[in-house]
Amino acid sequence: MAERTYRIHIAAELSGVRVELIRAWERRYGVLNPERTPAGYRVYTDRDVALLKRLKKLTDEGVAISEAAKLLPQLLAELDAEPLPPAVGSGRGENLVAWQEAALSAARVYDQARVSAVVDEVLSALPPLRAFDEVLAPLQREVGERWHAGRLTVSQEHLVTQVVRARLVSLLHAAPMGGARHAVLACFPDEEHELGLLGVALRLRHSGTRVTLLGQRMPAVDLGLAVAELRPDFVGLSVVNDRGAEAFQDTLSQVVKALPRGVPLWVGGPAAQAHLEVCVRLGVRVFSDEDDWLKLAE
Repeated sequence: MAERTYRIHIAAELSGVRVELIRAWERRYGVLNPERTPAGYRVYTDRDVALLKRLKKLTDEGVAISEAAKLLPQLLAELDAEPLPPAVGSGRGENLVAWQEAALSAARVYDQARVSAVVDEVLSALPPLRAFDEVLAPLQREVGERWHAGRLTVSQEHLVTQVVRARLVSLLHAAPMGGARHAVLACFPDEEHELGLLGVALRLRHSGTRVTLLGQRMPAVDLGLAVAELRPDFVGLSVVNDRGAEAFQDTLSQVVKALPRGVPLWVGGPAAQAHLEVCVRLGVRVFSDEDDWLKLAE
């Protein structure tokens, strides 16, 4: 069986070491040499997470990381000499499919209280980012696909979406708020779907980026005023509904015109993917994977 790996934001959450510290320790002291995915993203093993935990324990006790790094041969030998448990235990925390099916079954009988109970169980068993990546986001995608296929009604879809959105907002309130870099995130002026944007905000905050979240249906002019006042490092927009190339170009042009010159603008979502050529023509960057936001946060 292939060894389980975690992306850097999950490794950070599991180990308690901030993303920016992991990168700094790798760069300055060579404490880890993570593998890379074909797309270039770092991935960490359970052994890597265990090593990060031990380094954090030492630094918490007052040992400088430069000194702790000199103990790497000893720490690695200790890890190799003992059974290494997975970073997140098996059992309830691994029952991802069962959770999803339980929530969908509850939605089919309009039992929102049961959907809430399932989601709360997920959040009590898993760290926030892992809960989002492995349960909440897949659940929401499955709900959307079943609604498009006619297997769930609009009310059943909304029933689940309201629960997921409420929990995501709670996770955001509990996420780190500070950071050296600053992002402003919003939806297109006519866009009401914001769950993807909430997920990006959650991931960026856990990566050490300060986020100002403006949410749904953000008029271009008001977005420009906010960005001029806040002066963020970049702006991220989400657009799910595709009203055609002409409407997309018209709206994106209005946004570009409203923003102060020189502020990088990224756009994501199915509609952005459908109109890549428009984005390129207007000098707007498109992300195709949520980790693109983490690359930008670096």
